[in-house]
Amino acid sequence: MAESMRGLHRTHRCTEVSRGNVGENVTVMGWVQKRRNLGSLVFVDLRDRSGLLQIVFDEKDVGSEGFEKAGTLRNEYVIAVEGAVEVRSGAVNENLKTGDIEIRAKSLRILSEALTPPFPIEEECSTKEELRLKYRYLDLRRPNLQRNLAVKSRVAILSRNFMQEQGFLEVETPILVKSTPEGARDYLVPSRIHPGNFYALPQSPQIYKQLLMCSGFDRYFQIARCFRDEDLRADRQPEFTQMDMELSFADVDDVIEVNEKLLAYLMKEICDVEVKLPIRRMTYAEAMDRFGSDKPDLRFGMELHDVSGAVRDCGFAVFRNALEAGGSVRGLTVKGQAGMPRKKIDSLVEFAKTYGAKGLAYLAVQEDGSYKSSFAKFMTEDELAALVKAMDGEPGDLLLFAADKNKVVFDSLGALRVELAKRLEMIPENTFEFVWITEFPQFEYSEEEQRFVAMHHPFTMPMDEDLPLLDTDRGAVRAKAYDIVLNGCEIGGGSVRIHQSDVQAKMFECLGFSKEEAEERFGFLMNAFKYGVPPHAGLAYGLDRLVMLMTGADNIREVIAFPKVKDASCLMSGAPGRVDEVQLTELKIAVSEQDGAGE
Repeated sequence: MAESMRGLHRTHRCTEVSRGNVGENVTVMGWVQKRRNLGSLVFVDLRDRSGLLQIVFDEKDVGSEGFEKAGTLRNEYVIAVEGAVEVRSGAVNENLKTGDIEIRAKSLRILSEALTPPFPIEEECSTKEELRLKYRYLDLRRPNLQRNLAVKSRVAILSRNFMQEQGFLEVETPILVKSTPEGARDYLVPSRIHPGNFYALPQSPQIYKQLLMCSGFDRYFQIARCFRDEDLRADRQPEFTQMDMELSFADVDDVIEVNEKLLAYLMKEICDVEVKLPIRRMTYAEAMDRFGSDKPDLRFGMELHDVSGAVRDCGFAVFRNALEAGGSVRGLTVKGQAGMPRKKIDSLVEFAKTYGAKGLAYLAVQEDGSYKSSFAKFMTEDELAALVKAMDGEPGDLLLFAADKNKVVFDSLGALRVELAKRLEMIPENTFEFVWITEFPQFEYSEEEQRFVAMHHPFTMPMDEDLPLLDTDRGAVRAKAYDIVLNGCEIGGGSVRIHQSDVQAKMFECLGFSKEEAEERFGFLMNAFKYGVPPHAGLAYGLDRLVMLMTGADNIREVIAFPKVKDASCLMSGAPGRVDEVQLTELKIAVSEQDGAGE
């Protein structure tokens, strides 16, 4: 039966007890990690958030009743122990912070009993993630998850302190906002007081932080909850945390300068890693050309080669047709892999197909200089030699090619480059490579909507020299936008904002908004701009994603206390769920049953 804490006060967490406390009486509380009954003695490993501490129960010290009680302890029982700190009588455990001491118990209280957990509470757990997420409150007892969340807490606290020193004010922005869909879908919240009307949950504090600049706050900062109703991946969640900022009277260099200082500070404090400043910069065009990605992983080489010129007049129709259609032919040189089995090459082809490629062409340069290839019979010896030279190929190398529209070529080879690095173990551990990607395209063309859409958002300022292109060549307009990338993962992004009303009106026009639509969606922001708005710029980090990389976690769910799974549901609570008819009636909402609904 569970006992109360009456009269007890915890004096130390488990790993706060040290050799310096030998001879002292202490009170510790926590969960039973393991119990070992040796007959005359009972040993218990006690666990709390700080770590493990060994407790020794001897009938001479705790009495027959206390010793009998110690023998009934099971894993995950919650207990309180009073006792004396002693030097460990057995072998020292070098793997534990408290491995040289133990507590000789004088009294024991069982504060809570526990059922046998559905999986072991231990550092490395091979249990399927679905089961762990169903019992997330147990999963969170595992030391590695507790460390991850402790790091996240520390990053938030350090960031707040740093930003305050840099002159930023922390200001909260609304959670119930107006829906202004442009990009990811909004989560909608029905209004009971205004039937038929809906709030949206914010995808970011974007408009409000711009309004704060209009209000003269100069430098704003917030750790903000954000929501996006989009398909999930390993590094995405429907609700997430942004570390958000905005600066007045600032341009690109001003934002980058303060953020490089912040990143260097956090990396030193959290990971004990020195970040060399300034962080390298790379334009979007260069990143795509060299790595096929706007978030390149710079921890390894293997860059893309554009061989379009070398194969323009060759006899291989796949290459020639792609070029005639306005695309390109590019490749990867995989050093020393000419002997890769055909089965593995075929698996790479299938991988590339998931990114839109119709396939991959390959050419293995044998040690004797001969070729093993899927297309060599369509090309002359001179054409093949020119192609190998354009790829910087050498005997022993495997050359892989994609030929298609540039987007398909970049997407497939960019992803393949990273996949190959993982398979061939080319990525060094405990390495952090930052890079700023700058000068993004202002627009991207949506085949689905048959119009240009904003690559970032409608408030991003074009490069000054590209403003005339808004009327003549929108696809060539570059934005004053920038992303910060770490180890091939975008951890933050931002831009200089449009603060001139004529440029903003032109931007809405380019995006296909009528004056009425622009007024309906963004009128309150445009009205604010009529009363004097400073030039301003900002950036937001995905805090969860940054902490994921800092802790070496494989998945963003490992740094979020109660995450959702890929269908945006919570396996633990069952959210989302049905609501009572009374609630729907109050909101004047009728739910139509879809085929299979509720099954």
